[in-house]
Amino acid sequence: MSKRARDHGLVCGVLPPGALNAITDVAGVAVGHRTIREGDIRTGFTAVLPHQGDLFREKVRAGVDVINGFGKSAGLMQLAELGQIETPLLLGNTFSVAVGIEALVGRALAATPEIGRSTGTVNSLVLECNDGFLSDIRARRLTVADAEMALDEAEGGPVEEGAVGAGTGMSAFGFKGGIGTASRLIEIDGRSFTVGVLVQANFGNAGDLVLPDGRRPVPPAASTVQPPERGSVIIILATDLPLESRQLARIARRCGAGLARLGAFWGNGSGDIAIAFSTAGRIAHFDEADLVPLTVLNENRIDLPFRAAAEATQEAVLNAMLAAPETIGRDGNRRPSLADWLKA
Repeated sequence: MSKRARDHGLVCGVLPPGALNAITDVAGVAVGHRTIREGDIRTGFTAVLPHQGDLFREKVRAGVDVINGFGKSAGLMQLAELGQIETPLLLGNTFSVAVGIEALVGRALAATPEIGRSTGTVNSLVLECNDGFLSDIRARRLTVADAEMALDEAEGGPVEEGAVGAGTGMSAFGFKGGIGTASRLIEIDGRSFTVGVLVQANFGNAGDLVLPDGRRPVPPAASTVQPPERGSVIIILATDLPLESRQLARIARRCGAGLARLGAFWGNGSGDIAIAFSTAGRIAHFDEADLVPLTVLNENRIDLPFRAAAEATQEAVLNAMLAAPETIGRDGNRRPSLADWLKA
C-alpha cells in the first residue's frame, strides 16, 4: 500500500482521524472504482454511496457549495433547492456525465416502479473533472457498463487511492492527482461523530502547492510561466452528525479552506464543487406524515465540523497525490509523482 500523508510526517490540522482515515469511517458509506488504462486512455468512474440501501426511498439530507462553477456536473440544482440526495454519487470525466445519468436512472427505475408513474422522476448526481491531458477524452471510452461496475464494487472499509477510478487521469499542482480520502473525529454533546471526505483532485498550478510543513514542491521541468488555472476538484463530505441541509451547505463551503491551505485560488477555469451529506435521520420518500421530527446541531456548535471539513479536505488531496505514481498518458504527456519528489 502507498504511503499516505501521515506516513511522510505531513499532518493537517489538530483533530484526530478516524480508524481508516477515510470517508468510509462514516458508518454505511461505501466507495467503488472502475479503472481503465488502455492505449491512450487513463480514465474511470468512482461511486460514492451515502448508504447501501435504496437511496430513492430513503434519501439523505445534503448541501452543495459551488466554489467556482466552471463545470458540467448534473443534479446540483435540485440538490441545492431540496437539500436531498436520492441516488449514489458518480464521479467521472467531463464527457461521461450523460453516461453516468443513464446508469443511475436505469438503476432507480429498476428498483422503484413508482418512478415516473405514481411519483416523480429521479435526480441523478454525476460530477466530473477533465482528464484530457493524460487521457484521450475525445474517445468517450466510459460506458454505462463501466458506471455499473463502479457502483457494484462499492463497499465500506479501506478506500483505494491515487490513480484509480475517476482519479486515473487526474493532475494536481503539476503532479499526478487522483482520488484521495481522509476523516476527522469530533466530540459534541459528549458523543463522538465522524466527518469524512473524498476528493477527485485535478487542480492547482505547478509551484503553488504548499505542504503542511511549509515546503513548496515544484515538479521537475515545470515551466516558470504560470498558465491559467483550468483544473477542477470534486469534494464529497460525509458525516453522521445530525444536520439540516442549510448547515450541510455551510460545512461544504469550508472544504474550500482546505484547498486554500494547499495553495489553490480557484481560478477562472476551475470547477470546484463540494457536496456534504449526513447519514443521520434519513428522509422517507413515501412518508405520509404532514410533520416529521428533526434533530439538528445547535448552530453555535458548528465551528468544530467547519474545522473538520477543512482539515480532512487538505489531507485527502495530499493522500490522492501521494498514492498516485508517475504517469505517462496521451501523446506522451507526463505527470510526475509527489511521492517521488518527497523521496528525492
